[in-house]
Order: sequence, then structure tokens, then C-alpha cells
Amino acid sequence: MNTTSRARILLIEDEAKTAHAVLNGLRAEGFAPAWAETGEDGFFLLSSEHFDAVVLDWMLPGRSGLEVLKTVRAKDSKTPVLLLTARDALEDRVEGLDSGADDYLVKPFARFFGRGKTHYLLCGGLAY
Repeated sequence: MNTTSRARILLIEDEAKTAHAVLNGLRAEGFAPAWAETGEDGFFLLSSEHFDAVVLDWMLPGRSGLEVLKTVRAKDSKTPVLLLTARDALEDRVEGLDSGADDYLVKPFARFFGRGKTHYLLCGGLAY
């Protein structure tokens, strides 16, 4: 896995304001982010390109983030995934982690894409 600051991170997020904030944070830290606005587009990118980590919204139009996650894990992908969602119930957190997410972050969030969560995923914090 690429642990350098040029790690490729795929953001799958349909809310443009949130996506731009996350993308700007990732770029400011030297990461190379890509963005998909739908679950289907994100799944296509994950199937056709290599990414060092994924930041995945749960509630996406069309194919949900959880469906993307389950499909990716069924293909035995070990790419670290941070589930980013407004779903804050304990049951949702358990379902997300049980579905294969490596970490879970509830929206709204403070600017966290510094050396924290992203490096944690890249260095195998909760290796799947």
C-alpha cells in the first residue's frame, strides 16, 4: 500500500459542498484525490483503477455506499474504507463496520482530513 503523501484516495460523495471540503483538505495534505458523485460511478472507478483508500458516503443516489462496500468486500478487496455518513445510530455504525468499513465518521464533522483519519487508514489502523 502507498503510505506516501501522494496516496490516491477515492471520495464517493454526492453532496458537492461536502465533497469540495474533503477534496480540498486531502489536496492540502498532499494526497491525490479522485471524486465520484454516485455509488455506481464510484464502484466503476474502484473496479477499474487502484486507490490506496476510499472515503465513502452511505446515502448515495442509485447504488448506496453500503451496497458498494459490500460488493467491493465480496471481491476480496482489502482497500481501507472510511464510511462517512449522517447515520449516527449505534445500529448504523455496527452495520457499517460489519459490512466491511474500516472506520466510521458521522457528518457533520470537523476538518479531519489532516494527518489523522486518512493516515490512520493508509497505515492499516483497522486493517480489514
